[in-house]
Amino acid sequence: DLHIKGAGKTPYSRFADGRAVLRSTIREYLCGEAMHGLRIPSSRALLMFGSNELVFRETTETGAMLVRTAKTHIRFGHFEYLKHNDKKEYIEELLDHVLAEYFPDLVDREDKYEIFFEKTVQSTAELIANWQAVGFAHGVMNTDNMSILGLTIDYGPYGWLEDYDPDWTPNTTDAGGKRYRYAHQPQIAHWNLWQLANAIHPLFEKTDGLEEVLNQFPDFYQQKWNRIRAAKLGLSEFRTETDQPLWDEFLE
Repeated sequence: DLHIKGAGKTPYSRFADGRAVLRSTIREYLCGEAMHGLRIPSSRALLMFGSNELVFRETTETGAMLVRTAKTHIRFGHFEYLKHNDKKEYIEELLDHVLAEYFPDLVDREDKYEIFFEKTVQSTAELIANWQAVGFAHGVMNTDNMSILGLTIDYGPYGWLEDYDPDWTPNTTDAGGKRYRYAHQPQIAHWNLWQLANAIHPLFEKTDGLEEVLNQFPDFYQQKWNRIRAAKLGLSEFRTETDQPLWDEFLE
């Protein structure tokens, strides 16, 4: 799936100009390749265009465009967009498209929507565990930056931990509340999944099934997180009672 970033306004630009600057375009290319090298699911840059057009952000910068590729660019926010703009009749159409394109084995199942949502919850939980394992802070984890396939997308003010500081955020506009701080990323991802559930729940005869899947997020996350931590410490498995103190000492 190809996507051009920085080409101008689209229906999703809201009040922004839809442009990109050369600095952030290069940063997105670099981080996408870093993630790919770390085997963390991510979009990747196919090519970049320079531009003579000036783009104003905090200062005036050189414009650019990025052509990026990913298995999909569909996000949680697409479903919310339909919900909040009186286009709810298209939610099922979009979800059926997602299943046909990315989960064809589910198309003919009666429980196809439930299984899709469970897969999205699990892939999101595992993605965040991978982020935490390499000290990556996304910086803008709103629902419009969350992939339905658990990919890292939309590299904005991202950053990497140097010293271990769980309260660090690369987003200077988030310095007060620290909503997107490194340590808070699992909780934000879980909250974002709740918003996706709120958008698609009309397709379910009962919503308690959705809640049951949402409540599995901490388990999906912890299982992946424990496997990563065991590998980092050279252990065959991570036993919380005996190994958590070792991990805490390692972080300090």
